[in-house]
This record gives sequence, structure tokens and C-alpha cells, in this order.
Amino acid sequence: MALCEHRTASDEAALVRRSGRLRAVSPMHQPVNATTDHRILSSGRPLVADVRDLSLTFETADGKVEALAGINLQIAEGEFVSFIGPSGCGKTTLLRLIADLEQPTSGMLQINGVSAGEARLRRAYGYVFQAPALYPWRTVEKNVMLPLEIMGFSEAERRERARRYLALVNLSGFERKFPWQLSGGMQQRASIARALSFDPALLLMDEPFGALDEIVRDHLNEQLLGLWDKTGKTVIFVTHSIPEAVFLSTRIIVMSPRPGRIIDVIECDFPRERTLEFRETPEFVRIAQRVRMGLRSGHSYDE
Repeated sequence: MALCEHRTASDEAALVRRSGRLRAVSPMHQPVNATTDHRILSSGRPLVADVRDLSLTFETADGKVEALAGINLQIAEGEFVSFIGPSGCGKTTLLRLIADLEQPTSGMLQINGVSAGEARLRRAYGYVFQAPALYPWRTVEKNVMLPLEIMGFSEAERRERARRYLALVNLSGFERKFPWQLSGGMQQRASIARALSFDPALLLMDEPFGALDEIVRDHLNEQLLGLWDKTGKTVIFVTHSIPEAVFLSTRIIVMSPRPGRIIDVIECDFPRERTLEFRETPEFVRIAQRVRMGLRSGHSYDE
């Protein structure tokens, strides 16, 4: 959520559900028909996310806080879509709404043609948090296997999937290590393998590389791009980094300061196979400049 973007998932859940100090205003359930110029039409591919006139207002001890206002967005199957904007603009909040971890005050949100709540029950997405959130007493393999245990997969299937997805993120040979024996980048790769272990069609990623140094971050950006190309997953990615958003995305959603609104939608028509050297090309620089201009027009630098 926008006010707690750097908390852990359990901290956020506890804050919303138990403290009573921060809660969403009661949702409005009337149907929404209006859309804005920021509604993006799919190009013949099935829609994964359909967001229409979505808003969210929190109630706090100091009064109401409008986190998101009038969000309209459509995301097609196989896209890599990044949300970028200043801290507190609602990027993580929007991701959490898609994941059914928050409830909107008004508007409509569907994932694969059903409500976000139904999509969650169908296990339609994997979620990668800002921190790896690995259990320190479980090996890397057993951390990856945890969702499969909960879902009732056989032990043989759990081990096969763990082996497969650890190999996909280049962690073969580290199955019996514990999280504290891995670097930060390796821990985050293990977290990605866990999110992929039950083969969701949609991968939600909340600034997964934000705490890593630039060298490791660049390396993981390349690996994530290759993983996206191999798996064909739909990825929704939250970032503060302009180069990261431009390098990874098929589309970039530029958001304004709170209340978060979409102020620009930028198509990135780049080759699927690209290396970090692509960041020096005129095409890359042009898109990065447009993102920067969008952030400036929304006064993102005023903070």
C-alpha cells in the first residue's frame, strides 16, 4: 500500500486487518462504464488485467487519504508492464489491488475475466515482494517447495518443480543451502523461483531488485528479461528506476504523486532479445527521456 511500501507483506497485512489505524473506505459496488484516454486496448490477445475507473481511499487517524484516483488500464497476455512514479504514488497499492490484498473504494477490476478475489483463489498469479521473504530455517529447495506443499502436490512433484525453477533462475547446486548462505541477489532469485513454482500465468513483482547494488541489479534485469522470454508469463513490475523500466518493459505506466493517476502510457517496441548495451541506443534514450518528462509533468520531482 502506498503509505507502507517498504513494510513486509506480513506487516502490511497485520496493519490493514488488525490495527484499525489504517483501513480502506467501504467499497462502492456500482458498475462502472466510464473510461478515460488512458484505457489501453489489447491487440487481439486475451486480457489478463482489466482495470476501469479504479479508486482507493484510506481512512487514517488524521483523516482520509486518497491513494489512487480514476485508474483505467488493460494488460494483455504476455506483456511486461512496469509501473513507475514517486514514492507514495500508489504503485504498490495498485499491485496489491490486482493481487486482492487490498479492496478498491470504487471502480472495477478483473483478472482473466473474473474478480481479483476469484483469481487469487484460482492461484492465477505469483507475487515477488521487495524483500525475498524466505524462511531462514528452510533450505532454498524447501522455500521454493512451500507453496506446493500448501497446495497438496506430491513430494516427487514438489522436488521436480523446485529443481526445474531453481535451474531457470540459475540456482542449480544451491538447493540445500539456507537463505543466509546466499547473496541478496541469489535470495531474490530464489523468491522468483518460489513465485513461479506453481506455474501462474501472471507474475506480480514489487520492486524486487530495489535494495540491490547496481551491478547485481543489472545482471538480474538481464536474467529476468530472459526468463520472461522463455516462460511467456505476463509480468506487472513496480520500480522507481527509469533505466530498469525502459529496459524490461513492453509498456511503461507513468504515475503521478498521490492520489496516484496514470499520466502517460509508453509503448516500448524493442527486440525481445537485448543486452545491457541496448541502453546506449537512441531508441532507449528517447523512451527514457519521455518517462522523465512524464514524471516532471506530474511534479514527481517536487518531493
